[in-house]
Amino acid sequence: MAKKSSKKTLKPVRPQLGEGVEILNAGSVLEDPITRTLETNYMPYAMSVIVSRALPEIDGFKPAHRKLLYTMYEMGLIKGARTKSANIVGSTMHLNPHGDAAIYDTMVRMGRGNESLLVPFVDSKGNFGKAYSRDMSCAAARYTEAKLESVCEELFRDIDKETVDFVPNYDGTTTEPTLLPVTFPTILANNTLGIAVGMACNICSFNLAELCSTTIALMKDAKHDISTTMPAPDFVGGGQILYDEAQMRDIFENGRGSVKVRARYAAVPGENMIEITQIPPTTTVEAIMDKIAELVKAGKIKEISDMRDETDLNGLKLTLDLKRGVDADKLMAKLFKATPLEDSFSCNFNILVSGQPRVMGVREILQEWTAFRMECVRRRTYYDLHGKEKRLHLLKGLAAILMDIDKAIHIIRTTEEETEVVPNLMIGFGIDEVQADYVAEIKLRHLNREYILKRTGEIEQLEADIADLNDILAKPARIRRIIIKELGDVAKKYGQPRRSEILYDLPEEEGGAEEEAVPDYPVTVFFTREGYLKKIPPQSLRTAGAHKLKEGDEVVWSIEATNKSEIIFFTSMQQAYKARLYDFDDSKASVLGDYLPAKLGMDEGETPLYALLPGDYKGSMVVAFQNGKAARFSLQSFETKTNRRRLSGAYSDKSPAVGFFFPVDDETEITMFSTANRALTFRAGMLDIKATRSTQGVQTMVLRGKHTVTRACRTEDANLLDQARYRCRSIPSIGALLTEDQLKFE
Repeated sequence: MAKKSSKKTLKPVRPQLGEGVEILNAGSVLEDPITRTLETNYMPYAMSVIVSRALPEIDGFKPAHRKLLYTMYEMGLIKGARTKSANIVGSTMHLNPHGDAAIYDTMVRMGRGNESLLVPFVDSKGNFGKAYSRDMSCAAARYTEAKLESVCEELFRDIDKETVDFVPNYDGTTTEPTLLPVTFPTILANNTLGIAVGMACNICSFNLAELCSTTIALMKDAKHDISTTMPAPDFVGGGQILYDEAQMRDIFENGRGSVKVRARYAAVPGENMIEITQIPPTTTVEAIMDKIAELVKAGKIKEISDMRDETDLNGLKLTLDLKRGVDADKLMAKLFKATPLEDSFSCNFNILVSGQPRVMGVREILQEWTAFRMECVRRRTYYDLHGKEKRLHLLKGLAAILMDIDKAIHIIRTTEEETEVVPNLMIGFGIDEVQADYVAEIKLRHLNREYILKRTGEIEQLEADIADLNDILAKPARIRRIIIKELGDVAKKYGQPRRSEILYDLPEEEGGAEEEAVPDYPVTVFFTREGYLKKIPPQSLRTAGAHKLKEGDEVVWSIEATNKSEIIFFTSMQQAYKARLYDFDDSKASVLGDYLPAKLGMDEGETPLYALLPGDYKGSMVVAFQNGKAARFSLQSFETKTNRRRLSGAYSDKSPAVGFFFPVDDETEITMFSTANRALTFRAGMLDIKATRSTQGVQTMVLRGKHTVTRACRTEDANLLDQARYRCRSIPSIGALLTEDQLKFE
């Protein structure tokens, strides 16, 4: 039960401010339950930040962006000449109560000159700074000019046709739109970073032409493979994307994952020089230079003699002068490993939909945007329909007096009071008040047959238009075709070639440069059930005591290797992670070691189950499954020509794995135990070696009812009292019941 609030009044600790003047309740302490304080003070603030500040909505904008763009639209800056940025900032304050600095910073980031956005919305003139440089800041608002880019026509199309809702501004003096009726998915066209309370978003940008094509394809087929039309993000600064199929699939489907981007460079022939012209979007030129300088000072990089930032009006350029005889490609391989020249863009597609924050993948976002755009088109159609119906209604009233204009004039002339004109016209021609009022307001010069016939000639066309608009409203497929056409027009008019190059295959030789500098020495590797790994050198192992482990944890696998050895980890989500032992720090038995899910960047809920040293990738391995099947496949299926660190489909996902075995030969014996208190021992040679690692395997142990295999191990580790009892001559086999002595032993 919450504690009741109580006031405890203390003696005022502050003096009075003159005669008869004091601060009321000075020195008073109000005691209140923390739950109530959080509810009344913290939660409103948190929700305000989440809903009204930090997270973008389905139209792709945060409130600050939307207020600025709408102000510029209302100022006529979509077609007119540029105006001083200070004028725009001042006008925006009618909608945005924030200070002028915050508003100007928002405009700077949206400007073409800043190079923050792949699809900029502000046509800037003057020094707007550069996103890739922390030292190249923008000039003051009084020195720069701006207007809207032509693409903004797609943001405000038909906004005056009630396509979106309008709400009062903060002081009720005007109104502003809650969303913009964007004709393309702006939410994915530009990168967006937002930090709220307890949550955040980080959205990468995609090429506009590819984005429109993908949206069209998804509208035609909800099961469309996104990677065929939009293989990867596209960043304004270019760079090279190291393609990871698993990560990209995670981004497309779940909205989480990371994109690894590296800088683009060129070795200048004959000048012993490297020119870096594109860098990852997550870093700056200064951060790269600082890191390189640190490595040179520490003696880890000895190939560089000088470094210069030669960025100018032509764009970014970082120049590295090399010592004589230095291989530029090998040096860059080392720099990619040790500096922000290669960095990861972590995705978190957290978006507000109907006021609720939701983490969605690309597919779901595009489906939500399509639903939003369909509603905009439907509301626009209703607006046009209402206008044409109103016009048709008036023209039908006009047509009613066509045959007897003199009668209409007579009625008006003989009516004594002005207020009776409309009622008399209604009675005289059988028309309603709206029609009669329209007729009564016609100028005398227009009371001729030519004018009336010209106006009434529109009736047929209006009736056809109304029928067409009603058909659109009745058929969602027609609305979808309208959106598809608009997307095609946007892609054709504003689409640009991809800036970021996609590297599908990274040559394995690139790792040679870094391996040359890595010392090789003997180590012993320990792997625990909870997913910890320890790499202990011999000198530490000789003086080691008992292993420090988490409660309930134990060492399940250990092996002697060398520091440069490759290791493969198999996880609960049927993935394999490849690494080198030098990727892990030398450890001691007295520490927990490296936690593999964090070290290898595993997915949420993913845990390592088994590890092996592949060596030369010769031989085969066996995986036993809970459904009684076992699969044997060649280890060569894990050998890749590229530096891929994560392999999906490492083994079959039809049933959970209960045992991994490597190395094995035909005489290797494996024992399975089931919930039916049965055991079965079989030779690995009974299993055919498959070329594909995702094979389901063959039924090895026959299971009846709901029984499953609980564990599988090498027969020498099974502790069987009578091994011959459980050996089978062929598979599948039901196995043998465990004896009472064996059960007691177990």
